[in-house]
Amino acid sequence: MNVCKVRFYDNTRHGPESTGRQRFTCGCYWRIVARRTKDEAVETRNQILDAAERVFSERGVSRTSLADIAEAASVTRGAIYWHFKDKADLFCEMVARVTMPMEDAPCRINPALEADPLAGVRAMLTGILQRTSGDVQARRVFHIVFHKCEYVDEMEPVRKRFSEMQAGCLSRLEQGLKQAQKLGQLPPGLDVHRAALGLHALVDGLISNWAMDPETMPPESDAGRVIDVFLDGILHAPPRTALKPARRAHKTPRGKAAKPASRRRRA
Repeated sequence: MNVCKVRFYDNTRHGPESTGRQRFTCGCYWRIVARRTKDEAVETRNQILDAAERVFSERGVSRTSLADIAEAASVTRGAIYWHFKDKADLFCEMVARVTMPMEDAPCRINPALEADPLAGVRAMLTGILQRTSGDVQARRVFHIVFHKCEYVDEMEPVRKRFSEMQAGCLSRLEQGLKQAQKLGQLPPGLDVHRAALGLHALVDGLISNWAMDPETMPPESDAGRVIDVFLDGILHAPPRTALKPARRAHKTPRGKAAKPASRRRRA
């Protein structure tokens, strides 16, 4: 049971025999005020992050100052320094709050563990493209990270995060294709590693292009069809053949004319 510990008095008189009305409030009043202040701080922080995202996308990270972000967010530079140590810290926090398509739970499935690994590969890659198509913020942050940023020491965590994200996607993709080949879903002579590299490059390139120019983005329903074109190609890929070493041309000493083939044989 809460006990009121703080008393407030007012001078409003009620009735001829009243000397004043005591108005009581408990400690929860101060908790409400503190919570309201905290909520306002969170709102200001998000306001700054939203503004940074817009300005970084328009001008690039290196050409954007904290004064630019403060103006776009309608706050003071002091408000920015209250929430963030510097521009690099602001940049890292802006990226950290966004879940990229390759990090989304449905897109992190391991196709090799599925009963139908080839269908699992298709589902994973289709999910990544659909998530990209439907998430404007993820595309904007991807565009900033890969096209509007020069990596310096302070931003190393962002580079490391994205490198690990891409490496993990490629690894799961290759595992899925290997399992599909083992089950006879892919030709035995297929170079699985190169096929995985090609699929990964396809998806990574599409995300990059869509981030730069959303007008090139097809309808979300076409994501699976794009993947199917590539998968159909590797299903009918010819077996690997070893490359024959190129024949070395006969070298003629400088200043001497080459002998006819018949004379070389007789010699």
